[in-house]
Amino acid sequence: MSQTPIKQDFSVTFTYQLYFTEHLFNIENPLFKTVVEGYKTHTRLKVLFVIDHGVERAHPELRNSIVNYCKSHSECLEYTASLVIPGGEVCKNDPEAVQTVLRAINEEHIDRHSFVVAIGGGAIIDMAGYAAAIAHRGVKLIRIPTTVLSQNDSAVGVKNSVNSFEKKNFLGTFAPPYAIINDTVFLHTLEQRDWIAGIAEAIKVALIKDRAFFEYLEGNAEGLKNREMIPIEYVIYKCAEMHMHHIAQGGDPFENGSSRPLDFGHWAAHKMEQMSNYELRHGEAVAKGIALDMVYAHLTGLVSETVLNRILNVMKAIGFDLRIPVSTDQEMDTLLLGIQEFQEHLGGELCITLISEIGVKRDVNSISYDTMKRAITELNHTYLN
Repeated sequence: MSQTPIKQDFSVTFTYQLYFTEHLFNIENPLFKTVVEGYKTHTRLKVLFVIDHGVERAHPELRNSIVNYCKSHSECLEYTASLVIPGGEVCKNDPEAVQTVLRAINEEHIDRHSFVVAIGGGAIIDMAGYAAAIAHRGVKLIRIPTTVLSQNDSAVGVKNSVNSFEKKNFLGTFAPPYAIINDTVFLHTLEQRDWIAGIAEAIKVALIKDRAFFEYLEGNAEGLKNREMIPIEYVIYKCAEMHMHHIAQGGDPFENGSSRPLDFGHWAAHKMEQMSNYELRHGEAVAKGIALDMVYAHLTGLVSETVLNRILNVMKAIGFDLRIPVSTDQEMDTLLLGIQEFQEHLGGELCITLISEIGVKRDVNSISYDTMKRAITELNHTYLN
Protein backbone atom coordinates (compact mmCIF):
# COMPACT_ATOMS: atom_id res chain seq x y z
CA MET A 1 0.00 0.00 0.00
CA SER A 2 1.35 3.38 -1.01
CA GLN A 3 1.43 5.99 1.75
CA THR A 4 2.06 9.71 1.64
CA PRO A 5 5.55 10.63 2.92
CA ILE A 6 5.61 12.43 6.23
CA LYS A 7 7.63 15.60 6.07
CA GLN A 8 8.72 17.70 9.04
CA ASP A 9 10.58 21.01 8.98
CA PHE A 10 11.98 22.68 12.06
CA SER A 11 14.59 25.26 12.95
CA VAL A 12 16.75 25.71 16.04
CA THR A 13 18.12 29.03 17.23
CA PHE A 14 21.68 29.05 18.57
CA THR A 15 22.87 31.91 20.75
CA TYR A 16 26.30 32.40 22.28
CA GLN A 17 28.39 35.36 23.33
CA LEU A 18 32.06 36.28 23.29
CA TYR A 19 33.23 38.16 26.41
CA PHE A 20 36.43 40.11 27.03
CA THR A 21 38.18 40.47 30.37
CA GLU A 22 41.45 40.35 32.35
CA HIS A 23 42.26 38.03 35.28
CA LEU A 24 39.13 35.95 34.79
CA PHE A 25 39.63 33.84 37.90
CA ASN A 26 40.41 36.68 40.26
CA ILE A 27 37.83 36.33 43.03
CA GLU A 28 36.83 39.96 42.53
CA ASN A 29 36.02 39.39 38.85
CA PRO A 30 32.35 38.36 38.60
CA LEU A 31 32.33 37.51 34.89
CA PHE A 32 32.77 33.72 34.99
CA LYS A 33 30.18 33.35 37.75
CA THR A 34 27.80 35.64 35.87
CA VAL A 35 28.18 33.69 32.63
CA VAL A 36 27.39 30.37 34.31
CA GLU A 37 24.53 31.88 36.31
CA GLY A 38 23.04 33.12 33.05
CA TYR A 39 22.19 29.53 32.18
CA LYS A 40 20.22 28.75 35.34
CA THR A 41 19.98 31.01 38.38
CA HIS A 42 19.69 29.87 41.99
CA THR A 43 21.27 26.53 41.11
CA ARG A 44 24.72 25.04 41.72
CA LEU A 45 26.07 23.97 38.36
CA LYS A 46 28.93 21.52 37.97
CA VAL A 47 32.06 22.68 36.16
CA LEU A 48 34.82 20.43 34.82
CA PHE A 49 37.99 22.16 33.64
CA VAL A 50 40.26 20.94 30.83
CA ILE A 51 43.53 22.87 30.86
CA ASP A 52 46.29 23.02 28.25
CA HIS A 53 49.53 21.81 29.86
CA GLY A 54 51.43 24.71 28.31
CA VAL A 55 49.03 27.19 29.87
CA GLU A 56 49.30 25.48 33.25
CA ARG A 57 53.10 25.61 33.03
CA ALA A 58 53.08 29.31 32.12
CA HIS A 59 50.49 30.11 34.79
CA PRO A 60 51.24 27.74 37.69
CA GLU A 61 48.76 29.54 39.94
CA LEU A 62 45.86 28.88 37.56
CA ARG A 63 44.49 25.68 39.09
CA ASN A 64 44.52 27.06 42.61
CA SER A 65 42.87 30.24 41.37
CA ILE A 66 40.11 28.20 39.73
CA VAL A 67 39.49 26.16 42.89
CA ASN A 68 39.44 29.27 45.10
CA TYR A 69 37.16 31.09 42.66
CA CYS A 70 34.65 28.23 42.66
CA LYS A 71 34.76 28.00 46.46
CA SER A 72 34.15 31.74 46.73
CA HIS A 73 31.12 31.44 44.45
CA SER A 74 29.92 28.05 45.65
CA GLU A 75 26.31 29.21 45.60
CA CYS A 76 26.36 28.72 41.83
CA LEU A 77 29.61 26.88 40.98
CA GLU A 78 30.29 23.26 41.95
CA TYR A 79 33.94 22.54 41.16
CA THR A 80 34.59 18.92 40.15
CA ALA A 81 38.10 18.51 38.70
CA SER A 82 40.82 20.02 36.54
CA LEU A 83 42.39 17.88 33.83
CA VAL A 84 45.78 19.00 32.54
CA ILE A 85 46.39 17.65 29.03
CA PRO A 86 49.24 18.25 26.54
CA GLY A 87 48.19 20.93 24.08
CA GLY A 88 48.92 21.48 20.43
CA GLU A 89 48.05 18.95 17.76
CA VAL A 90 49.33 16.18 20.05
CA CYS A 91 45.98 16.16 21.83
CA LYS A 92 44.05 16.04 18.55
CA ASN A 93 46.17 13.15 17.26
CA ASP A 94 45.95 11.05 20.45
CA PRO A 95 42.59 9.27 20.94
CA GLU A 96 43.42 8.88 24.63
CA ALA A 97 43.03 12.64 25.13
CA VAL A 98 39.34 12.47 24.17
CA GLN A 99 38.89 9.36 26.34
CA THR A 100 40.44 11.19 29.30
CA VAL A 101 37.86 13.95 29.03
CA LEU A 102 35.01 11.49 28.48
CA ARG A 103 36.04 9.45 31.53
CA ALA A 104 36.04 12.59 33.65
CA ILE A 105 32.62 13.62 32.32
CA ASN A 106 31.35 10.18 33.30
CA GLU A 107 33.08 9.93 36.69
CA GLU A 108 32.21 13.47 37.76
CA HIS A 109 28.61 13.03 36.61
CA ILE A 110 28.74 15.94 34.19
CA ASP A 111 25.36 16.09 32.45
CA ARG A 112 23.63 18.31 29.91
CA HIS A 113 23.09 20.95 32.59
CA SER A 114 26.78 20.98 33.57
CA PHE A 115 29.76 22.66 31.98
CA VAL A 116 33.03 21.55 30.45
CA VAL A 117 35.38 24.53 30.52
CA ALA A 118 38.25 24.29 28.01
CA ILE A 119 41.24 26.54 28.72
CA GLY A 120 44.01 26.58 26.14
CA GLY A 121 44.93 26.97 22.52
CA GLY A 122 42.78 26.00 19.59
CA ALA A 123 43.75 22.32 19.67
CA ILE A 124 42.72 21.75 23.30
CA ILE A 125 39.50 23.66 22.68
CA ASP A 126 38.80 21.58 19.55
CA MET A 127 39.46 18.29 21.37
CA ALA A 128 37.62 19.11 24.60
CA GLY A 129 34.73 20.53 22.59
CA TYR A 130 34.49 17.31 20.59
CA ALA A 131 34.38 15.26 23.79
CA ALA A 132 31.73 17.56 25.28
CA ALA A 133 29.64 17.37 22.10
CA ILE A 134 29.52 13.57 21.98
CA ALA A 135 29.02 12.94 25.72
CA HIS A 136 25.30 12.62 26.47
CA ARG A 137 24.81 13.95 22.91
CA GLY A 138 26.09 17.29 24.16
CA VAL A 139 27.04 18.92 27.44
CA LYS A 140 27.52 22.66 27.81
CA LEU A 141 30.90 24.02 26.71
CA ILE A 142 32.62 27.23 27.76
CA ARG A 143 35.74 28.07 25.78
CA ILE A 144 38.54 30.13 27.34
CA PRO A 145 41.06 30.51 24.50
CA THR A 146 44.60 31.49 25.44
CA THR A 147 46.34 32.22 22.11
CA VAL A 148 45.90 34.97 19.55
CA LEU A 149 44.66 32.46 16.99
CA SER A 150 42.13 30.82 19.27
CA GLN A 151 40.87 34.16 20.61
CA ASN A 152 40.35 35.67 17.19
CA ASP A 153 39.31 32.65 15.14
CA SER A 154 39.17 29.00 16.12
CA ALA A 155 37.42 29.34 19.49
CA VAL A 156 34.72 31.69 18.21
CA GLY A 157 33.34 29.25 15.64
CA VAL A 158 30.88 26.38 15.93
CA LYS A 159 33.16 23.45 15.11
CA ASN A 160 34.96 20.87 17.27
CA SER A 161 37.30 18.19 16.00
CA VAL A 162 40.17 15.75 16.33
CA ASN A 163 42.49 14.28 13.72
CA SER A 164 42.25 10.72 12.42
CA PHE A 165 43.49 8.64 9.45
CA GLU A 166 46.35 11.15 9.17
CA LYS A 167 43.83 13.82 8.20
CA LYS A 168 43.24 17.03 10.08
CA ASN A 169 39.76 17.41 11.63
CA PHE A 170 38.52 14.12 10.17
CA LEU A 171 36.30 13.53 13.22
CA GLY A 172 34.22 16.39 14.48
CA THR A 173 30.93 18.04 15.26
CA PHE A 174 29.08 21.27 14.70
CA ALA A 175 28.22 22.26 18.26
CA PRO A 176 28.18 25.95 19.20
CA PRO A 177 29.65 26.73 22.64
CA TYR A 178 27.58 28.16 25.45
CA ALA A 179 30.05 31.07 25.66
CA ILE A 180 33.61 32.15 24.88
CA ILE A 181 35.67 34.26 27.27
CA ASN A 182 38.85 35.99 26.08
CA ASP A 183 41.29 36.88 28.86
CA THR A 184 44.15 39.04 27.54
CA VAL A 185 46.41 38.07 30.45
CA PHE A 186 47.09 34.71 28.80
CA LEU A 187 48.57 36.43 25.75
CA HIS A 188 51.54 37.87 27.67
CA THR A 189 53.17 34.46 28.13
CA LEU A 190 52.91 33.30 24.51
CA GLU A 191 56.03 32.41 22.58
CA GLN A 192 56.74 34.86 19.78
CA ARG A 193 55.83 32.32 17.10
CA ASP A 194 52.42 31.77 18.71
CA TRP A 195 51.84 35.52 18.99
CA ILE A 196 52.54 35.99 15.29
CA ALA A 197 50.79 32.81 14.13
CA GLY A 198 47.36 34.01 15.20
CA ILE A 199 47.62 37.13 13.07
CA ALA A 200 47.45 34.90 9.97
CA GLU A 201 43.73 34.40 10.51
CA ALA A 202 43.23 38.16 10.74
CA ILE A 203 45.06 38.61 7.44
CA LYS A 204 42.87 35.88 5.95
CA VAL A 205 39.57 37.45 6.94
CA ALA A 206 40.75 40.94 5.96
CA LEU A 207 41.77 39.77 2.48
CA ILE A 208 38.44 38.10 1.75
CA LYS A 209 36.13 40.61 3.45
CA ASP A 210 37.52 43.99 4.52
CA ARG A 211 40.07 46.16 2.74
CA ALA A 212 40.09 48.73 5.56
CA PHE A 213 40.98 46.04 8.07
CA PHE A 214 43.86 44.91 5.86
CA GLU A 215 45.08 48.51 5.72
CA TYR A 216 45.00 48.58 9.54
CA LEU A 217 47.14 45.43 9.62
CA GLU A 218 49.46 47.00 7.08
CA GLY A 219 49.80 50.21 9.07
CA ASN A 220 50.37 48.37 12.36
CA ALA A 221 52.60 45.54 11.15
CA GLU A 222 55.58 46.66 13.24
CA GLY A 223 53.51 47.13 16.39
CA LEU A 224 51.92 43.72 15.94
CA LYS A 225 55.32 42.09 15.52
CA ASN A 226 56.59 43.90 18.62
CA ARG A 227 53.69 42.62 20.78
CA GLU A 228 51.98 45.94 21.37
CA MET A 229 48.71 45.29 23.20
CA ILE A 230 46.50 47.99 21.70
CA PRO A 231 46.80 46.78 18.09
CA ILE A 232 46.61 43.09 18.99
CA GLU A 233 43.49 43.63 21.08
CA TYR A 234 41.85 45.46 18.20
CA VAL A 235 42.89 42.76 15.72
CA ILE A 236 41.50 40.02 17.95
CA TYR A 237 38.21 41.87 18.45
CA LYS A 238 37.75 42.78 14.79
CA CYS A 239 38.71 39.35 13.49
CA ALA A 240 36.43 37.56 15.97
CA GLU A 241 33.57 39.92 15.16
CA MET A 242 33.91 39.27 11.42
CA HIS A 243 34.21 35.54 11.96
CA MET A 244 31.07 35.39 14.10
CA HIS A 245 29.18 37.62 11.69
CA HIS A 246 30.05 35.28 8.83
CA ILE A 247 28.75 32.28 10.77
CA ALA A 248 25.49 34.04 11.62
CA GLN A 249 24.92 35.94 8.36
CA GLY A 250 26.80 33.90 5.76
CA GLY A 251 23.89 31.55 5.21
CA ASP A 252 25.81 28.30 5.79
CA PRO A 253 26.90 28.01 9.44
CA PHE A 254 27.15 24.21 9.33
CA GLU A 255 28.88 24.11 5.93
CA ASN A 256 26.24 22.26 3.92
CA GLY A 257 27.37 23.98 0.75
CA SER A 258 30.69 23.96 -1.09
CA SER A 259 32.05 27.44 -0.42
CA ARG A 260 34.16 27.93 2.70
CA PRO A 261 35.68 31.42 2.46
CA LEU A 262 36.97 31.24 6.04
CA ASP A 263 39.23 28.43 4.85
CA PHE A 264 41.15 30.70 2.47
CA GLY A 265 44.70 29.32 2.38
CA HIS A 266 43.71 26.24 4.37
CA TRP A 267 43.88 23.45 1.79
CA ALA A 268 47.67 23.75 1.75
CA ALA A 269 47.89 24.68 5.43
CA HIS A 270 46.23 21.48 6.61
CA LYS A 271 48.45 19.34 4.41
CA MET A 272 51.65 21.15 5.45
CA GLU A 273 50.76 20.65 9.11
CA GLN A 274 50.35 16.92 8.53
CA MET A 275 53.55 16.70 6.45
CA SER A 276 55.54 18.42 9.21
CA ASN A 277 54.18 16.02 11.85
CA TYR A 278 52.43 19.10 13.22
CA GLU A 279 55.66 20.90 14.06
CA LEU A 280 54.18 23.80 12.10
CA ARG A 281 51.68 25.83 14.08
CA HIS A 282 48.29 26.12 12.37
CA GLY A 283 48.67 29.88 11.92
CA GLU A 284 52.17 29.48 10.49
CA ALA A 285 50.81 27.01 7.95
CA VAL A 286 47.85 29.27 7.13
CA ALA A 287 50.22 32.15 6.39
CA LYS A 288 52.17 29.94 3.98
CA GLY A 289 48.91 28.70 2.42
CA ILE A 290 47.65 32.24 1.89
CA ALA A 291 50.96 33.28 0.29
CA LEU A 292 50.88 30.25 -2.01
CA ASP A 293 47.30 30.85 -3.12
CA MET A 294 48.09 34.53 -3.69
CA VAL A 295 50.92 33.62 -6.05
CA TYR A 296 48.60 31.16 -7.80
CA ALA A 297 45.95 33.89 -8.11
CA HIS A 298 48.54 36.18 -9.69
CA LEU A 299 49.73 33.49 -12.13
CA THR A 300 46.13 32.89 -13.24
CA GLY A 301 45.51 36.61 -13.77
CA LEU A 302 43.22 37.22 -10.78
CA VAL A 303 45.47 39.74 -9.00
CA SER A 304 48.24 42.05 -10.12
CA GLU A 305 51.86 41.66 -9.08
CA THR A 306 51.54 44.97 -7.22
CA VAL A 307 48.75 43.59 -5.03
CA LEU A 308 50.61 40.31 -4.54
CA ASN A 309 53.79 42.04 -3.39
CA ARG A 310 51.85 44.36 -1.10
CA ILE A 311 50.26 41.40 0.69
CA LEU A 312 53.50 39.41 0.92
CA ASN A 313 55.34 42.46 2.26
CA VAL A 314 52.80 42.93 5.07
CA MET A 315 53.09 39.29 6.05
CA LYS A 316 56.87 39.41 6.02
CA ALA A 317 56.88 42.64 8.06
CA ILE A 318 54.79 40.95 10.77
CA GLY A 319 57.38 38.18 10.87
CA PHE A 320 55.96 35.25 8.92
CA ASP A 321 58.19 32.70 7.23
CA LEU A 322 56.30 32.16 3.99
CA ARG A 323 58.50 29.52 2.39
CA ILE A 324 56.67 26.35 1.33
CA PRO A 325 58.54 23.42 2.99
CA VAL A 326 58.94 21.15 -0.02
CA SER A 327 62.27 20.37 -1.69
CA THR A 328 61.54 17.40 -3.97
CA ASP A 329 59.01 16.58 -6.66
CA GLN A 330 57.61 13.85 -4.43
CA GLU A 331 57.03 16.31 -1.58
CA MET A 332 55.38 18.72 -3.99
CA ASP A 333 53.04 15.98 -5.22
CA THR A 334 52.23 15.03 -1.63
CA LEU A 335 51.36 18.63 -0.83
CA LEU A 336 49.06 18.83 -3.84
CA LEU A 337 47.11 15.84 -2.50
CA GLY A 338 45.80 18.37 -0.02
CA ILE A 339 43.51 19.76 -2.73
CA GLN A 340 41.69 16.42 -3.08
CA GLU A 341 41.60 15.92 0.70
CA PHE A 342 40.16 19.40 1.14
CA GLN A 343 37.37 18.56 -1.31
CA GLU A 344 36.70 15.20 0.36
CA HIS A 345 36.45 16.80 3.78
CA LEU A 346 33.68 19.12 2.65
CA GLY A 347 32.10 16.99 -0.06
CA GLY A 348 30.50 18.22 -3.26
CA GLU A 349 32.43 20.05 -5.93
CA LEU A 350 35.86 21.49 -5.32
CA CYS A 351 35.63 25.09 -4.14
CA ILE A 352 38.82 26.99 -3.36
CA THR A 353 38.56 30.59 -2.17
CA LEU A 354 40.97 33.07 -3.77
CA ILE A 355 40.71 36.86 -4.05
CA SER A 356 40.43 39.16 -7.06
CA GLU A 357 41.43 42.22 -5.04
CA ILE A 358 41.97 43.03 -1.40
CA GLY A 359 38.66 42.54 0.38
CA VAL A 360 36.96 40.71 -2.50
CA LYS A 361 36.85 36.92 -2.54
CA ARG A 362 36.62 34.77 -5.65
CA ASP A 363 35.68 31.08 -5.48
CA VAL A 364 37.15 28.77 -8.12
CA ASN A 365 36.04 25.21 -8.82
CA SER A 366 39.19 23.87 -10.43
CA ILE A 367 42.91 24.16 -9.77
CA SER A 368 45.65 23.68 -12.35
CA TYR A 369 48.19 21.42 -10.67
CA ASP A 370 50.92 22.55 -13.08
CA THR A 371 50.24 26.19 -12.28
CA MET A 372 50.16 25.44 -8.55
CA LYS A 373 53.55 23.72 -8.82
CA ARG A 374 54.85 26.82 -10.58
CA ALA A 375 53.37 28.96 -7.79
CA ILE A 376 55.29 26.94 -5.17
CA THR A 377 58.53 27.39 -7.10
CA GLU A 378 58.04 31.10 -7.72
CA LEU A 379 57.04 31.82 -4.12
CA ASN A 380 60.12 30.06 -2.78
CA HIS A 381 62.65 31.24 -5.33
CA THR A 382 61.38 34.58 -6.65
CA TYR A 383 59.11 36.40 -4.24
CA LEU A 384 60.95 35.46 -1.05
CA ASN A 385 64.45 36.29 -2.28
